Amino acid sequence: MAEASLIAGIPEINTALYRRIRFLVGDPAAIIDLPDRSLLIVRDIEVERARRQARADEVACPRDFEPAGGLSGDRETATAQATGEALRRLGVRQVRAHRSTPLIFTHHIAQAGVEVVYDPDLGMRRQRCKDEQELAFLREAQAMTEQAMRLACELVAHAEARADGTLLHGGEELTSERVRAEVDVFLMRHGYANEHMIVAGGPQGADCHDMGSGPLRTGQPVIIDIFPRNKQTRYNGDCTRTVVHGEIPDEVAHMHAAVCEAKRAAIETTRAGVTGEDVHRAVVRVIEDRGYHMGLHEGDLDDRIRMVHGTGHGIGLDVHEPPLLDLAGPELLAGDVVTIEPGLYALKIGGVRVEDMVAVTPEGCQNFNTLPEGLTWA
Repeated sequence: MAEASLIAGIPEINTALYRRIRFLVGDPAAIIDLPDRSLLIVRDIEVERARRQARADEVACPRDFEPAGGLSGDRETATAQATGEALRRLGVRQVRAHRSTPLIFTHHIAQAGVEVVYDPDLGMRRQRCKDEQELAFLREAQAMTEQAMRLACELVAHAEARADGTLLHGGEELTSERVRAEVDVFLMRHGYANEHMIVAGGPQGADCHDMGSGPLRTGQPVIIDIFPRNKQTRYNGDCTRTVVHGEIPDEVAHMHAAVCEAKRAAIETTRAGVTGEDVHRAVVRVIEDRGYHMGLHEGDLDDRIRMVHGTGHGIGLDVHEPPLLDLAGPELLAGDVVTIEPGLYALKIGGVRVEDMVAVTPEGCQNFNTLPEGLTWA
């Protein structure tokens, strides 16, 4: 009985499938890996292009594996039917499936008499251990993200302040929306999509995922988190800085110092063989030694300054990938690329977060960031 594994879906959406075949298409596809070769099934009009570009030994279309009952007129159903028939003809009786495999494929493969077994580890090492091309793509994305970050932070820092503290740019209120628009245009001109950037000023920054809205004010921390995707390579950048216009409040300065110290401790801990939990606990030690707290705020009256999230996450074709740098985080592998992003948050003050991207090596890690981490950008 032939051994086989499967990843299926739409490469434009399913990043695991795209990573495996490095062939971008908006129609359903499936890659069958056998011990001695691989077979990619794609739409008929994509076959020749796939033969030139895709990482597969053989390329076929659903019609090449039409089952006895014929193919559906629905493309996804037809691809799933053909995948089941291909496995049957190849003598496969049991196939290991990637975690992202759609139910429609498991159903039609079972209809062809082939057992589908969920394999939680299938493809995960390939996803986590970035090759040289992927590392280059991530460095490129992070470099562009840093340019966008400098633009955003300087826009805030160089603004004028009205008597009531509201920031002005070009005579008009400087809002979270305006900063995002400026960054959107910059990144779009350089071939990047920027859909969910965070510009959260003052108390809005206490919610670490609040995108921010409305006028920005002097003397308040503004968290800026940019995580754009390169439209050509599909790889993401991810960088956070915090900027304060005007005078920096003492408490914000203390929070920032603790966050930067925690980031350094995490980077010094990061290397292949340690766990994501080890890296997170290095951050926790600094946060707690500085007198701050861990965990979510306990109601609207909780005035304690807290770190409310893990230390970071993997990144690649998706902004959030394994491994997590948090409690129960797994052992780090050489080739993992992760974010290091400690933060502190207070409901009345807002938040401070600083984030770098690093590549894990056997000896330590390589930091892709060169941007300053200070609060002042004027």
